[in-house]
Amino acid sequence: MSQSSLDDDELFGEAANEMRTDVEDSLAKALDALPEADSVWDVAADNTLGVLNALKTALDVGDAEDHLRDAKKWYTMGERADAFEDADDLAEEIETIADLIDDVDDAREQVGDLTATIPQLRSTLEEFEGEDGADAEADGDADAEAEA
Repeated sequence: MSQSSLDDDELFGEAANEMRTDVEDSLAKALDALPEADSVWDVAADNTLGVLNALKTALDVGDAEDHLRDAKKWYTMGERADAFEDADDLAEEIETIADLIDDVDDAREQVGDLTATIPQLRSTLEEFEGEDGADAEADGDADAEAEA
């Protein structure tokens, strides 16, 4: 084997190691960018809408999607170059983090739906409470007139 070929193999091995490190670093950054469990669980506000808005803010995935995209990019590049000897762990971690990001995004969307729905629901309930109060008042007035 020539010296040039040996150097190329060594360089390729170094590049493969760096690529794997880039994937692992991007995955770690993606996890770090996700909301902390306590920030989702411990939410304080004066009313339901405040709680929902705080929760929606807490469920922001931040830069996690960008970091996951970087990890996928480097992983794909390494796979196509056949640079990884065993990359099953990377593929599993990418899938796990992608699923987690999807779950957080889904929860945020559901909270957003509730945030939009709750004020309208409150308004509708108040309207019915007002009508019931007016009906009860009218019934009371009719009873008072009948007694007089």
